Amino acid sequence: MRRFACSMLLLPALIWAPAASSQEAAVNAATGAPATGAVDQLFDELKRETNEVAARRIARRIEREWMEAGGDTAELLLQWAQKAAGEEKYHVALDLLDQAVVLYPDYVEGWNSRALVHLMMGDYDRAMSDLSRALSVEPRHFGAMSGLAGILRHTGHEDEALEVYRRMLDVYPMRRSAQRALLNIVDQRTGDRL
Repeated sequence: MRRFACSMLLLPALIWAPAASSQEAAVNAATGAPATGAVDQLFDELKRETNEVAARRIARRIEREWMEAGGDTAELLLQWAQKAAGEEKYHVALDLLDQAVVLYPDYVEGWNSRALVHLMMGDYDRAMSDLSRALSVEPRHFGAMSGLAGILRHTGHEDEALEVYRRMLDVYPMRRSAQRALLNIVDQRTGDRL
């Protein structure tokens, strides 16, 4: 629980972290992070898109960029880990993802995928830690934000979850699940006040 409390202290910095600079982008490209020029352009498109289906297509393109950013070895480790997790072999999946994040520490999908396996196992502390790392590598990672907001809601931190959903909608305005979650929190608060 102590790690979860420490992660909660880092939360404001993660929610409002700026995007990587162009110098950081060059370094990230060499260490497993996606080429930010292409990703930045996709994020600009995602932010402007008003059609939900078109926005989802752009989001999938961003996710592909993130997945492929680590190279063939990292992608293979992730595929094996996803297969193991799908078969509920969580410890095998974690071993593979541990290798991915050690070999490619700036590979955002390694951290995000490991967080998802921790979530499947009900280990919120470790999931929160990995999501924090994913968001430090890519502050616009809407998947990591979604996981983070879900944990915060589940653990009773509605104010923090609300801020994460707002940040996510700033990055991906047409994300319906985030829109619904934000409205649910606001409606619940309004109903509680009445």
